[in-house]
Amino acid sequence: MNDILPPQSAQWEWLEDKVRQLMARFAYQNIRTPIVENTGLFVRGLGEVTDIVEKEMYSFEDRLNGEQLTLRPESTAGVVRAVVEHSMLYEGGKRLYYMGPMFRHERPQRGRYRQFHQIGAEALGFPGAEIDAEMILLADALWKELGLQNVRLELNSLGQPPERQAHRAALIAYFEQHAEQLDEDARRRLHSNPLRILDTKNPAMKALVEGAPKLLDFLGEASLAHLRTVQNILDAAGVVWQINPRLVRGMDYYNLTVFEFITEQLGAQGTICGGGRYDGLIEQIGGKPAPAVGWALGVERVLELLKEQGTMPAPPAPDAYAIVPSAAVLPAAFMALQQLRALGTSVQMHSPTQPGEGMGSMKSQFKKADASGAAYALIFGEDEVARGCVKVKALRDSQSQEQNQQSEYPLAQVANWAALLKSTH
Repeated sequence: MNDILPPQSAQWEWLEDKVRQLMARFAYQNIRTPIVENTGLFVRGLGEVTDIVEKEMYSFEDRLNGEQLTLRPESTAGVVRAVVEHSMLYEGGKRLYYMGPMFRHERPQRGRYRQFHQIGAEALGFPGAEIDAEMILLADALWKELGLQNVRLELNSLGQPPERQAHRAALIAYFEQHAEQLDEDARRRLHSNPLRILDTKNPAMKALVEGAPKLLDFLGEASLAHLRTVQNILDAAGVVWQINPRLVRGMDYYNLTVFEFITEQLGAQGTICGGGRYDGLIEQIGGKPAPAVGWALGVERVLELLKEQGTMPAPPAPDAYAIVPSAAVLPAAFMALQQLRALGTSVQMHSPTQPGEGMGSMKSQFKKADASGAAYALIFGEDEVARGCVKVKALRDSQSQEQNQQSEYPLAQVANWAALLKSTH
């Protein structure tokens, strides 16, 4: 579990701002659910024999009333619980998104932590394959917004329960014939949840899993038509995809379309975003039957990939740095800076860092102004302030020769020099 400190936190804010703007364009609204939920919500929603429930959840007993509680390991179950609890589908389908911390007790690795953060989107109450495609296009649009490259999309269909039951029987028969090759996890899941065996990360079982019966071969025409509709929309939108018949996702609630966006640049487990349709979860959690589809991305993984690709934006810098040679001019400087900030200009004011050291020399203040990354220095000298003025000096080589000259501006006309400060930074 990590602290997120400046300037790294600015990268998180940048990503979150991009997400908010994109979600608004797709007409998705923000939902915020509690970090702590009843443990039973995740056991029912995710499945008792999933890795998350069996090994990774942070669960505890409330000492005040004995209630079994869990730090949320993912957000879909909580979003569905909120939708059911507040009858949000009474007036029709909802498009929602969330951001926030999740908790899983798993082995930390590159881009994966025990407190990690997810951004997710959920569309509830819409049965059509076009919503599955919209979800995928939403994620694909985000990669374009962020400048993310070398991300591939994998698709599969998990069909409907009767189709999965037929496939399940075939899987059990197949793995029973090769019982000596199963690892401990696979043997334990053979009769309780054999589909999870296909999601194994054990390289020694790769060949065995490749030879297992494929769910796609058990799908009926309706499920196949649903998948084809998704594929046709993606093709029309120019989104490249490939079928991965072993793609099952890590939770039990999925049906029909499942998908993952994958990179090869973050090690063996390169999924940065995954999701799919979960039409049975709303009823399972206690609501009236209703369809739903969604995805979640790992914030740390996306930021790590942006860093790896060199597309992370530079840390933000103020538009201007205020140089204040004397404490006597502080009232005038504060008044001007407050007006600048009210006009949308970002200004950092020089302040001493040690008691009794005074405001410091002009030379030291200019060094700090330059280090701040600001485009301009505002010089509130005693002579200038006495004349009702401030000096404005460009600090960057990229500014024109004319801009690099020191220019005086009346303190009473802050709006005029605010426009200059914002125009080139």
